[in-house]
Amino acid sequence: MKALAAVLVFVLAACSTGSRVDLGDESSGYLIAAIAGEPDQLDPHRTSAYFSFEVLENVFDTLVEPDEDLQMRPALAQSWEVSDDQLTWTFHLRPGVRWHDGSPLTADDVVYSYRRIIDEQLTNVDKFSAVSSVTAPDPATVRITVGEPTPNLLTNLGGFKGMAIVQRANVESGQIATHPIGTGPFSFAGRRSGDSITLKANPQFWGGAPPVSGVTFRFISEPTTALSALQAGEIDWTDSVPPQRVAQLRDDDSLKLALTPGNDYWYLALNEARPPWNDPRARQAIAYGIDRDAIAAATSYRTAEVNQLAIPQGSPWFTDYQRYRYDIEKARDLLQAADAEPRDLDMLVTSEYPETVTAAQIIADNLAPLGITVHIRTVDFATWLDEQNTGHFDMLMMGWLGNIDPDDFYYAQHHSRGTSNAQKFSDPEVDRLLDAGRTETDVAERKDIYAKAATRIADQASYIYLYNPSVIQAWANNLSGYQVRRDGAVRFRTADLDGGPIP
Repeated sequence: MKALAAVLVFVLAACSTGSRVDLGDESSGYLIAAIAGEPDQLDPHRTSAYFSFEVLENVFDTLVEPDEDLQMRPALAQSWEVSDDQLTWTFHLRPGVRWHDGSPLTADDVVYSYRRIIDEQLTNVDKFSAVSSVTAPDPATVRITVGEPTPNLLTNLGGFKGMAIVQRANVESGQIATHPIGTGPFSFAGRRSGDSITLKANPQFWGGAPPVSGVTFRFISEPTTALSALQAGEIDWTDSVPPQRVAQLRDDDSLKLALTPGNDYWYLALNEARPPWNDPRARQAIAYGIDRDAIAAATSYRTAEVNQLAIPQGSPWFTDYQRYRYDIEKARDLLQAADAEPRDLDMLVTSEYPETVTAAQIIADNLAPLGITVHIRTVDFATWLDEQNTGHFDMLMMGWLGNIDPDDFYYAQHHSRGTSNAQKFSDPEVDRLLDAGRTETDVAERKDIYAKAATRIADQASYIYLYNPSVIQAWANNLSGYQVRRDGAVRFRTADLDGGPIP
């Protein structure tokens, strides 16, 4: 790991605990952001870690990107058009864009980036499932052809930084994972392993130079520590806010608190490769046997919205669904109808998402009257992923993050061929609907298709949906120009520290 080139130094002055001193180095005026974990790597095509994307959102660009309303807008592509048959998309690149090393961005960079994901079958290859070819007719034009109408292509290309445009030389040198070169508002300046990553403002950014000189991301895993650092003036921003402190912080004039409904969701999944969970009635019994209100209250301290589907209220794709309620007798009747008498249930959770552990404890109490003993198995996240992928569980809890288009919420998770269908759900009608939703260009028809698919997925209890969490962030009063986003993307390109560093 490369040593940090210029680190903002914190000192504890005798007269003012937690204050910062301007030492006159090049990091003066940097925004200090506390995130809850350290990025595993900084290659946007290979990482799947949220902590990585918090940093990479500020380093890389995509062809298009979502605005604050999650509508896709120009980014590296300043305009585009679609052919009458909806099979050819032509993107015109913004002129004058340069990489952080000063070299010019061309259409070949876009083609290379997309071919890399496709040819190497990297994390987001499913986003290109309908793509037939990606070409560069000239240095300023990118042409993408698809085998069928693909109404969510823009979301696939720009919904998050896993689809970033990367520099070929940066990749082929092997440095992208540790010293990425992008075109975004900030360039990578250095990393101190276990402590921080520093970015420097890019004065040549196509969207205009950022107001702050740079951003230092500090890794503070404990939310109470991050909040204390913010209140003491040691940091300027954090998204590591203890939900149990939200009510108190609303009245705290020393900081700004943002609580915004998010597009993420949390769910339970039962392993349908194991009886009795291959019977939808047994899965429905669990859906009736859990108390969603109690789970949401305990895990989010009432900052989340209980929901029985994936897509939250406020989204144009929201569907109202209220089938399930906490009803032990109904659950017991369904188990009897399924001729199922489960006595033990192995529940897989991870310590790196503590809400899963808390929820498991409540679920264990909920299901006890049904004669089911829940054995809570708490593992690290890497092990959790291995156990999920090998089907070594009866039930698990997890969340899906950063969704925008309805396809993001349902296809990979519930289609028979879905890449994230770890529960092994298979329903021909759901497959038909999800396939149709991928090609339907009429918005009203598409909404109806996804409403039917979502309803059937919940009726069959492929997932047992729990709640949509809020995006909770807090920052110092002298930080302006920052906007909390529904998709959780952390963009500091317009953030400003009024008056410069805190004296």
